[in-house]
Amino acid sequence: LMKCFYSSSVSEDLGCRRGEFSRKHYGSVELLISSDADGAIQRAGRFRVENGSSDENTDYTPGTWHRTDVHLENPEYHTRWYFKYFLGKVHQNYIGTDAEKNPFFLSVVLSDQNNQRIPQYHSILWRKTGTQKICLPYSPTKTLSVKSILSAMSLDKFEKSPREIFHPEIQKDLLVLEEQEGSVNFKFGVLYAKDGQLTDDEMFSNETGSESFQRFLHLLGDTITLKGWSGYRGGLDTKNDTTGTCSIYTVFQGHEIMFHVSTMLPYSRENKQQVERKRHIGNDIVTIVFQEGEESSPAFKPSMIRSHFTHIFALVRYNKQNDSYRLKIFSEESVPLFGPPLPSPPVFTNHQEFRDFVLVKLINGEKATLETPTFSQKRQRTLDMLIRSLYQDMMPDLHKGNNMLNRRSFSDVLPESPKSTRKKEEARQAEFVRLGQALKLKTAVKGDTTANLATTSFCKKEPWESQSFCSNFPHEVVCADSWGQSLLVSTDAGILLIDDGQPSVQVFDKTLQIKQMNVLETLDLLIARTDKGKDSRILVFRLSAVQKDIETKKMIRSKYDCRENKLERTKGCHLYAINTHHGSELRIVVAIRNKLLLVTKKYNSHNTLTSTSLLSSPESPVEEFQYIREICLSDPPVVMTLVDGPPGDSDNMICVAYRHQFDLVNESTGESYRLHHVETNRVNFVAAIDVYEDGEAGLLLCYNYVCQYRKVYPFSGGSPQVQQSPYDFHFSWNQVPYAVVCAFPYVLAFTTDSIEIRLVVNGNLVHTAVVPELQLVASRSDIYFKAAAAVSGSSDSSSKEKSSPQTPTAYEKPEFPLPSLEGEVPCKKLYKIPLSNLVGRSIERPLKSPLAPKVLTTTTSSGIASLPVMHSLSLSRMEIKEIASRTRKELLGLLDEPIPKTESAQKLKKVPRGQSDPKQGAIRSSSSDRIISSSFEGCPERRHLSTSSDPDTSANREESSPSSYPFQLISLYDEDIIDLK
Repeated sequence: LMKCFYSSSVSEDLGCRRGEFSRKHYGSVELLISSDADGAIQRAGRFRVENGSSDENTDYTPGTWHRTDVHLENPEYHTRWYFKYFLGKVHQNYIGTDAEKNPFFLSVVLSDQNNQRIPQYHSILWRKTGTQKICLPYSPTKTLSVKSILSAMSLDKFEKSPREIFHPEIQKDLLVLEEQEGSVNFKFGVLYAKDGQLTDDEMFSNETGSESFQRFLHLLGDTITLKGWSGYRGGLDTKNDTTGTCSIYTVFQGHEIMFHVSTMLPYSRENKQQVERKRHIGNDIVTIVFQEGEESSPAFKPSMIRSHFTHIFALVRYNKQNDSYRLKIFSEESVPLFGPPLPSPPVFTNHQEFRDFVLVKLINGEKATLETPTFSQKRQRTLDMLIRSLYQDMMPDLHKGNNMLNRRSFSDVLPESPKSTRKKEEARQAEFVRLGQALKLKTAVKGDTTANLATTSFCKKEPWESQSFCSNFPHEVVCADSWGQSLLVSTDAGILLIDDGQPSVQVFDKTLQIKQMNVLETLDLLIARTDKGKDSRILVFRLSAVQKDIETKKMIRSKYDCRENKLERTKGCHLYAINTHHGSELRIVVAIRNKLLLVTKKYNSHNTLTSTSLLSSPESPVEEFQYIREICLSDPPVVMTLVDGPPGDSDNMICVAYRHQFDLVNESTGESYRLHHVETNRVNFVAAIDVYEDGEAGLLLCYNYVCQYRKVYPFSGGSPQVQQSPYDFHFSWNQVPYAVVCAFPYVLAFTTDSIEIRLVVNGNLVHTAVVPELQLVASRSDIYFKAAAAVSGSSDSSSKEKSSPQTPTAYEKPEFPLPSLEGEVPCKKLYKIPLSNLVGRSIERPLKSPLAPKVLTTTTSSGIASLPVMHSLSLSRMEIKEIASRTRKELLGLLDEPIPKTESAQKLKKVPRGQSDPKQGAIRSSSSDRIISSSFEGCPERRHLSTSSDPDTSANREESSPSSYPFQLISLYDEDIIDLK
């Protein structure tokens, strides 16, 4: 008899799919005290110390760790909007003052979103507090006014209404304002410290470095001669050799970096303090300290360095025995968290990987430091002074009413130009564009902007890259959820079950209109909300019964075959939510107008069910659910999420969004607590995502452009503490999303034509992917989305866009033709982003597709055997972690002992070496041709877990050619392109 192992609750299963959210990976704040050789205290300071995760269960071999989040945060080719979208193009600039009489500038451009034929308004609001950037959709039938743009930026009241600035010289001034965000080039200090040195005077007095230090410098960059150097100089003298004759320089992902190396700066035998060296390294925000000696020798502490300017120290040690580097990061307490977090242990045997990690960490660290009060207040004062000065320069023209400032009415649409002076306007625009293009070229030549092409973009496979799941999907998608490796989709043609490379199967006909669904494999349940209005209901099905109908092709169910599956009291519901974490029961909260209905299903996590018991159970599971209570709200909820209390505690909460607020409602008492009030006139609620940081509840509240994290403190007497805390943070999207998905360490916002990817821990932007006609389909495990594509009706390619001047000629620019073009046949495709790629580990249970029997195999050190894995098999999280960890070791030849023969793994098959790709570290099942183990982490050209069942498609995806991926991600400063194939 086949057994089903309920090793974990459904809530734990759903929760672990998102990955792990913990700020502990970014270290902890410590008080560091330095003393001299006699033990006397010199200085003390509070620093955040990052030394790798302290998780005792982490089983990593140095050099084999698997990371997905090594990215530059807030990259300039995504954040420098004025240079990228405005400069050298026709756009509008406005000047005005707010209700507090503070001047502001507004820039608006109607741009083609990265040449994807998606017109959008890019808007920048320049104020003394900083810049605010948003994207607004373009509609040919709906005009857009300046007032509506400012209202979207929460600026509704004015002391003086905005007026348009005509003069083309304004572009120079606005470019200066954008440059206040920070330099695109960096200078880092490199300090050499011998074993036993405890003071900065001793470290700065080292005249030369060791052989290992020289190898480290060679790893960082190239040695260049300063005299006559024409590149970025980082404050060094390139004419008279007063700051040394040579230095270390490199270019990393378009950023020029100059290193101030202590042993290369001028040395003075008379000056013990080495002021010339301290003048440069002491004024660097980030400093690398290369320390000689064993691990047991006295370690470096930031308090040893007398500098009020340096906020981040990167301590590097070299181990000759295993030719590895060890990294430790010290950040001043006020510096916000920045990534990537260090691996555990923080030891690198791959030197190139170490170099890339260090440079990304240091660049992100300097950007984060600019947000500390020390630097942000200076930047705000500078920005305020520049804006006021620019405003004062234009005041005389504003009063005279000359041609510099336009007197158009406040609500005029943006694209229009004065009709009475059309020729004059065209001449002005031509001059405006000419000056902007000249300014853009001059800025690029000076090196004040990043290079057009990030140097590693073509060879690096990003974790958010998608795979084609269904090449032709003509139906309208209502909702969907993953079922094993398949996708259960509610469409206008009925409910379909789709698997990669197989024909779709109809499960329910179109008389059953499902608006919301959840597939719970471990509980053998399908939960669905059907119909709309007064006829809507909650239906519950057994997955085994649905699968039996599919396998036997017995029938396609209709609405009238589901009468026995209706939950009582749910008529007229418009929304429901289920719990996703902890607990020993499944909870469903159903919203019927302003009433909440709490329904539960009890189950025993230690039960084992045989196939005979499954067959003998009633086909409808309705009787297993019980009504608990009803809770009344003041208004119908728009968004609803369940928040679990501590494990073993039945005191759970419901987060609801309505009117202008998010509230927490106690499930037991029905009491309501205000969580967050939205201070805007119009509110577009998007989501409330339950986030559990180190087991403690929190909520990611998403509305309008805002994403706000609120920590929900431990419950006390039925009342959660929801006051402000230092753990709370917020950030803004560039465009209003209609859905937000968490896949730690990322949070993804889906709009109608883009995916905006940020880090959960700090909200920093990582990437913006342009995807025309985008629709999110499902996101409970793997992320599925639907996007537009087109099949050209002829072979003529003349309708395709040509590459812009900024596009590199070495690679053909990917095209994404839209079905709106003449002669093209409309086509929609389904794509998948594997969740395991995003979170950096294999976290999904090996569930088989309901459509076809497949075999799951993995490696062992014993003989060859195979075990068919049915969709009801569930491995525990520890079993999955143990198997994955030991598989990684065996692939590297580091494992001698056999895998423990657990009941779930005793028959697992060893795949012959000929069927694995050592470069990608992927194991391929001989029977199903499916990759089942994620890549081992030591390889710089690592590939991630693929779940494609199509052997041809899978093989193509594993090629290193960048054009073989469904997403062609090219990091261009002027163009970021995605090719959906």
